[in-house]
Amino acid sequence: MTEPEILSGNADILLLCDHASNHVPEGIKLGVRPEQLDLHIAIDIGAEPLTRALAASLDAPAILATVSRLVIDLHREPEHPDLIPSVSDGHVIPGNALPDRDARIASFHRPYHEALTALIDRTAPALLASIHSFTPRLETAHAERPWQVGILYNQDDRAARIAIDLLAAEGLEVGDNQPYSGKLLNATLNRHGEGRGLPYLAIEVRNDLIADAAGVARWSEILTRVIAETRNRVA
Repeated sequence: MTEPEILSGNADILLLCDHASNHVPEGIKLGVRPEQLDLHIAIDIGAEPLTRALAASLDAPAILATVSRLVIDLHREPEHPDLIPSVSDGHVIPGNALPDRDARIASFHRPYHEALTALIDRTAPALLASIHSFTPRLETAHAERPWQVGILYNQDDRAARIAIDLLAAEGLEVGDNQPYSGKLLNATLNRHGEGRGLPYLAIEVRNDLIADAAGVARWSEILTRVIAETRNRVA
């Protein structure tokens, strides 16, 4: 069983990073080249250092995944067909052709979501903020993604509407349920946000903007302001 990493903090904001790691635990053979683990198919590039920076600046608790999304995607429901992807953005994952699905759920997916449930119970956050990144262009698509940042949501858009306006006021190109819709892909926050009536934000930053320390610092400054103000307005 692989436990997520928990960061402590005193703010009533809880940060989540479902795709923080490209780690492949011992005993799992994905059959991919080492360099593929540095691609967006394996990890949300820049999301882990950004989450840490935000946790520090907001004095907020955070939970970070410690296993690659190629092993199991923690941001999918257990029954989702892409929970353990056999192909991701055109890359074949040979070791996932016939995975032991139940074992991976028990070892990685369930512990992450149980830890998140316990963390919410303990910290009683007024706002959940999930930190992700997206690639400027999928390898299997030709369209460029022009947005610098996107805010995703499903039915509960209380926090999203505030954050979208705040980001636009920063002069940014903001995706409203773009580059993909939270009405289709919102598993973690459907369960732990909407399922508990908690306001939430799913924040997607384009990964070329947070690929180095300077980019992380810039976006940490922006998002610290936006998350804090969203929390103040939504409560």
